Amino acid sequence: MADEKASGIVPPKYDVNAKWDTCIDLTVRRFAYSSLAGAFTDSLEAPGCTRIHGDKGSGQQIISVKAEHLRSPVSRWASVAFGAGVGIGSAYTDCSRIFDGPPAKVACPKVSDAPAPQDGQE
Repeated sequence: MADEKASGIVPPKYDVNAKWDTCIDLTVRRFAYSSLAGAFTDSLEAPGCTRIHGDKGSGQQIISVKAEHLRSPVSRWASVAFGAGVGIGSAYTDCSRIFDGPPAKVACPKVSDAPAPQDGQE
């Protein structure tokens, strides 16, 4: 015990600096990986529904793709933002466990074998 105090070694349970380092590293990595996963997901080609409108005899045909709106810049940023939010949320959950320890176990309420009282009946 005296040797631990003299050497300046802090037990892992009380080492706040190591916990912060772990949480910052975890948050940066999960933010980056989840953002990249969101960008990759958006880069996948969505199968479009191609429909041909118009008269085949007149030569005027309009081809429309319904999945066209899925490739807009707004949807790309939304996919990246969703991925980043998932990464930050999962890092926050793990960091709260690192600082506070595992959540306390809640005991289940005991259910009695007696029948439930009926209102209006005696």
